[in-house]
Amino acid sequence: ELIQIITDGIDGTEMPTSRLDEAQIRQVAAFVRQLGVLPRESASGNARRGEQLYSSKGCAQCHAIKGRGGASGPDLTEVGLRRGAAYLRAALTEPEADVAKGFSAFGPDGIPENFLVVRVATRNGQRFTGVRVNEDTFSIQLRDSSDRLHSFFKSDLSELQKDWGKSPMPSYREVFSNTELDDVVAFLASLGREQ
Repeated sequence: ELIQIITDGIDGTEMPTSRLDEAQIRQVAAFVRQLGVLPRESASGNARRGEQLYSSKGCAQCHAIKGRGGASGPDLTEVGLRRGAAYLRAALTEPEADVAKGFSAFGPDGIPENFLVVRVATRNGQRFTGVRVNEDTFSIQLRDSSDRLHSFFKSDLSELQKDWGKSPMPSYREVFSNTELDDVVAFLASLGREQ
């Protein structure tokens, strides 16, 4: 897809078609793909124990790895390529510390910028709370804590409350010991990296 975008440009934008030859386009694509990849960072914990803790403490209820797990939190399949150990530890202990407050659901690297908690009330009195999956001018879709998807036309809502800067994820500061946190961080930091 990236090679095609570089080759053909993007209609209706400032991105023109390329004048580069095929080999040059492949080099540019390879360079762009590595921009979002962090160098390997050593994590002090035991990744195997961290994987067991991840599974046993309910993390997979909200997060998916390689298509397995929940969908209400960010997909963690390649989180180790894009986030360092310090960031991951902070995300586990202070989940709201780095929640984006912007409208866009995705950042320039394709990583969701936020999982915005949304509360809605329909005109007939039904109330729903969940994480925003998608939104446009006329509609909003959210996933509730039972992993059910709900879609609403905004004109059918009597209330639409967005909890900017809030995270549905609880802090794991009291759930994990310091050693266990090291282990979970080591596991998460390994995701997306060849073993």
